[in-house]
Amino acid sequence: MKRITKIFFSCFSTLFIIYLLLPNPTFPEPPPDALQSNEPADTETPLRKAYFTNYTREEVMIHYKDQFEKPVIFGIYLPSYRLNYPPEEARMIIRDQTRSTFLEEIVHPFRESVYINGFKPALKKDAIYIEGKDWYQKITVRFVPSNSLARVAVIVLTLALMVIVGKEWETAIKGFLKRKKRV
Repeated sequence: MKRITKIFFSCFSTLFIIYLLLPNPTFPEPPPDALQSNEPADTETPLRKAYFTNYTREEVMIHYKDQFEKPVIFGIYLPSYRLNYPPEEARMIIRDQTRSTFLEEIVHPFRESVYINGFKPALKKDAIYIEGKDWYQKITVRFVPSNSLARVAVIVLTLALMVIVGKEWETAIKGFLKRKKRV
């Protein structure tokens, strides 16, 4: 039993470290026919871009999820999850002056994330009219990459701690069983 546990732990650890070492995806492409915003707030960092689009929320999310789920290497797909946030969080996650109708995150667990914030005008005074065209909504995309070496360092330390704790548990259980046999 002990040998099977060690083999399982070694295989799991190796696969997990390989997963963490896979290259980061690049900044996702905008939806087709989208117009990139040139407003100063939307161009102050290369990790955040805004677009005007006529796609609906679900179409935008499907577009970015498809891009984030491309095979990384040898046809391996990274698992990803969609997380939904209240629109009020956009001021902390995207930018302090961001207007929001929805905010979602697509995340690769223990790796990178992409946040998609959408603003769909509800009032006529907020209508989006840019370059002679009415737009359905403005989306802001924030890409949050992570450093491969930092990811691996954290996981290697976590795995080492798991081994130490496992050995301590084993020692404690053996001591408990010896005391129980004496009684």
